[in-house]
Amino acid sequence: MTLTDTSVLDVTVAARAPWSAVIRAGQELTITDLGGNQAVDFLLYDAHDTAVRYSAPDTIHAQGNIFLTTGSVLLSNEHTPLMTVVADTCGRHDTVGGACSKESNTLRYGHHTYSQHACVENFLIEGSRHGLGKRDLVSNINWFMNVPVEADGTLGIVDGISAPGLAVTLRAETDVLVLVSNCPQINNPCNGFDPTPVRMTVR
Repeated sequence: MTLTDTSVLDVTVAARAPWSAVIRAGQELTITDLGGNQAVDFLLYDAHDTAVRYSAPDTIHAQGNIFLTTGSVLLSNEHTPLMTVVADTCGRHDTVGGACSKESNTLRYGHHTYSQHACVENFLIEGSRHGLGKRDLVSNINWFMNVPVEADGTLGIVDGISAPGLAVTLRAETDVLVLVSNCPQINNPCNGFDPTPVRMTVR
């Protein structure tokens, strides 16, 4: 961990690893894609009442768009603002692709992938440190992940649009608990088939 004069926290999260932190109201979290095209799976809860948590339906409906970028407000299941995207050098982030799991890997890529670590396991491991379990996992955000929607409504996980050094910054509108899985997926292009570290900076 490296601290600077203006940083509360500056951490590099290893490839395939989980991470969590409480971000206080008014603080900003910057997620930096160090290697390029690294998906960062992200869950968000009210730090004082984890029953209030990020809601993809509320967020998508309120902004009229399935992609997140500067100006997007991450809303809770009670339609209250949790965080706001205040800067984004990547340009577009996914809300519908979900988190990889042993089960989905097996279904999509074959039974030989069942032993591979996945984002759901990362969320469960890190969430357990905060009293969260499987029932607390909801639809997540995938920062830097490219999931276009075709004209017929089908989704595709394709080559990313991110690059080394691109970042997204979120301002906490209330005290929030952030859970991250630095995605370990190696069976599709969401991480360029080679997971890499990411940087988390709180200011």
